Amino acid sequence: MIVTGYTLVAIVSLGIIFIGLNYLFAPAKIAAGFGFPEVPENATTFLNVKGGRDIGAGLVPLTLIVYGDPHALGWVILTAALWPVFDMLIVLRHRGKKAVAFGVHGLTAAVMVVAALLLLLG
Repeated sequence: MIVTGYTLVAIVSLGIIFIGLNYLFAPAKIAAGFGFPEVPENATTFLNVKGGRDIGAGLVPLTLIVYGDPHALGWVILTAALWPVFDMLIVLRHRGKKAVAFGVHGLTAAVMVVAALLLLLG
């Protein structure tokens, strides 16, 4: 169970780092896939900030994987699952694409919760 939890966390962490890098180097392209009906013009600076934060958000769990404490990692991932939940709710609130809200952000949150439970109960 713990190995599966670690694997799921690594996949999510590497995924958000990849997304963060895209927000730094191709912000308009990656922002279009977030789920909003349109990307505001001149949003590059904000999107770059989001990219840096996404990279940091991916590095924290990877650091805990290296540290080797599945219980601490489980709690961190459980609380961090709120990030994609909020992303999902924001997309829905602003009449964005429901498929992206649930299929990307909601699914990410669900995977994170499953990973957290595997680590906490393993």
